Amino acid sequence: MQFGIFSVSDITSSPVTGYTPSEAERIDASVQLAKRADEVGLDVFAIGEHHNPPFFSSSPTTLLAHIAAQTERILMSTAVTLITTNDPVKLAEDYAMLQHLSKGRMDLMLGRGNTVPVYPWFGQDIHKGLELALENYNLLHRLWREDVVDWEGSFRTALQGFTSIPRPLDDVPPFVWHGAIRTPEIAEQAAYYGNGYFANNILAPNFHFKPLVDLYRRRYAHYGHGTPEQAIVGLGGQAYIAKNSQDAVRKFRPYFEGSPIYGKSYRLEDFMHGTPLSVGSPQEVIEKTLTFREGFGDYQRQLWVVDHSVPLEEALEQVELLGTEVVPTLRKEMESLRAPGVPDAPTHASRVREKYGDAEPRQPRPNPNRGDNVTGTSPYQDTDPSIIANLPLVA
Repeated sequence: MQFGIFSVSDITSSPVTGYTPSEAERIDASVQLAKRADEVGLDVFAIGEHHNPPFFSSSPTTLLAHIAAQTERILMSTAVTLITTNDPVKLAEDYAMLQHLSKGRMDLMLGRGNTVPVYPWFGQDIHKGLELALENYNLLHRLWREDVVDWEGSFRTALQGFTSIPRPLDDVPPFVWHGAIRTPEIAEQAAYYGNGYFANNILAPNFHFKPLVDLYRRRYAHYGHGTPEQAIVGLGGQAYIAKNSQDAVRKFRPYFEGSPIYGKSYRLEDFMHGTPLSVGSPQEVIEKTLTFREGFGDYQRQLWVVDHSVPLEEALEQVELLGTEVVPTLRKEMESLRAPGVPDAPTHASRVREKYGDAEPRQPRPNPNRGDNVTGTSPYQDTDPSIIANLPLVA
């Protein structure tokens, strides 16, 4: 079981002070939250991808590589990477590079996103969003598993003899989660490939997405990856914690009531009761999390949103309480409840062991169609010397 925090990278004004942090402040705060999560023993830090205000994370791999260089053990992930408006070739390259830089401490979650204008900004049609998601991931899956790819599809130019570089670390591709809360086809795709399925149900009623999770489990078994109980499920939630529940409710209420998302439409108590929002003592957060285990069955990843309208020091305290007061108990409880045969959440090390056992991981084969430097000769050996000789000198 993996526990961690995630952010959609929003820049939110404080309803208490009215202060709006700058992009620089929010970027730095995300790094500090990830470092604190690493220090207190959380397993995952995930960041979303957006290309419009009021968000800042347009380049998740850059931020996650920076965090990986400053942490020891925490996994880098996304929430989500846009599979619809990113070129799958660039995704293959960028996330393989992150895999190398983090020494395997990463995976990624793919999704269509929820920002309508992003599609035309990147030359795509939102009405083709589902087809883009399905086709682009099919290509990404191949790029990480085949050293030389010939491919033709509907949404990008064809590939002939193409090798994505760098090749995946240890020739084991990054693990992929598919994040979806409205589309059975994405649950089907995750099941087909034996990938993970993540239901980010933070704003929906309790168990609203159980039908999609159940569909994924059934289809995971149908495709021969294991039993429905062994399917690789992740859940999202939101938490605000204090030593006792009264203090938690008192401190969080102004942030909830000042939120443009839900504060004008719901009472805090009703939202706490009816959705995955946990506001209370560490024990109350533990108990609520366990109710989702009862309803969804065994799952392998739990990520919480820490409200970004609270001051940084308060957010850091939330991460610390999750790591020191909530997660240690949840680990024991979840392990004692876990059905036989349900696997741990995949990591790079576990997938290398699964593929190779005690053998040494093989190095990817070079691509002879790309002039790979496999003999020590120059990769430019076929270049006409006159082209170089006739280049103008720069004073």
